[in-house]
Amino acid sequence: MTRRIALLHYTAPPVVGGVEAVLGAHARLFADAGHDVRIIVGRGRSTDSRVELVRIPLIDSRNARVVGLRRELAAGRAPPEFGRLAGELARDLSGAIRGVDLLIIHNVGSLHFNLPLTAALHEIATSPGAPVMVAWTHDVAAAMPSYVGDLHRGWPWDLIRSSWPGVTWVAVSETRRRDLARVSGLAPGAIRVIPNGIDIADNLRLHPATRRLVDDHDLRGVGPVLFTPSRMTPRKNLELALHVIAELRVAAPGARLVITGALDPHDLGSRAYRERLRDLAESLAVTASTTILSDHERGRVAAAVVRDLYRIADVLFLPSHDEGFGLTILEAAIARLPIVCADIPALREVAPTGATFFDLGASSLEVARLVEERLAADAMHRLAVRTRTQLSWPAVYATWIKPLVSDLLDMQG
Repeated sequence: MTRRIALLHYTAPPVVGGVEAVLGAHARLFADAGHDVRIIVGRGRSTDSRVELVRIPLIDSRNARVVGLRRELAAGRAPPEFGRLAGELARDLSGAIRGVDLLIIHNVGSLHFNLPLTAALHEIATSPGAPVMVAWTHDVAAAMPSYVGDLHRGWPWDLIRSSWPGVTWVAVSETRRRDLARVSGLAPGAIRVIPNGIDIADNLRLHPATRRLVDDHDLRGVGPVLFTPSRMTPRKNLELALHVIAELRVAAPGARLVITGALDPHDLGSRAYRERLRDLAESLAVTASTTILSDHERGRVAAAVVRDLYRIADVLFLPSHDEGFGLTILEAAIARLPIVCADIPALREVAPTGATFFDLGASSLEVARLVEERLAADAMHRLAVRTRTQLSWPAVYATWIKPLVSDLLDMQG
């Protein structure tokens, strides 16, 4: 069901900041899910044509009137200007949230950067007809030594040290949940923890063709993803790669193999070899788990896609019978990609340390176990898997944000 969702913060992208980045990501996720999305800020602009932006200058923590008042508040004084600003903000906000089903306020309920705004939102939250409100907490001023000196006892400072009737509180980590519970009196169990996420493709600056490859061939899952940047020629021993991925899939159904697979322009048997590999993949039931890049790139493998694969794969896997040098090992090393390769002289020469070697006489099961052991010993690999499966933005939305919206709004019909 389409919902009207508003997100509020002092500023929005392109203003640089962690909360601003999260706000932009949330807006995109809600828009992707088909909701009507509105951002309400004091400064910034919409970076997504699907997202409406409402700008209210007094929301900006750096608005001249707000800054002047903040100096007074830091000295322990709440002058009449506070009430005037809060009243103006309440009036402007009432128009901006008209028709909204869910209002998510980022950090404004727990920071003192614009206390008149906090007061206005508190008044709205406790008024009849208000939208469902979520206070998304990234920082807790009352628990941060650098801010405690600016916070005095009583109103309006207590607004950021108390629970608000009817408002759902979210913290971005267990640490922030503890901070918020300690200063507000909320029970920890009454505060949901929803972590921030990461846009993996954007952070890695993946080529559009790589993004399509990742989506179409399920390369964003648990994996592991084995990358074999080899041409279609028998000396590359790609049969072993297929047997190894079949073994890995027994314990890890998400295992994937990506072979660049360009036809060798000098080997007349290259096409026939590719057909034999396709037949083998089918017999091993790994066709769906194996991607031959050249089949999807009209025979030409884009250099940008290959570079991307060194960064998104879990293992460089080289089963070659023969190599003259082993340039791919250097490319993997620069990308910090773990290397599992055949124990042949040229590869030993290029990688005297750092690579994991296997004997070409070993069985595919033995080689698969070696891959598993190499990854199990790699703490960064484990963190990378956790990041892409649990902390990518799509995963965060599906696991935590979507259920939150459903819990709060579905009962309203």
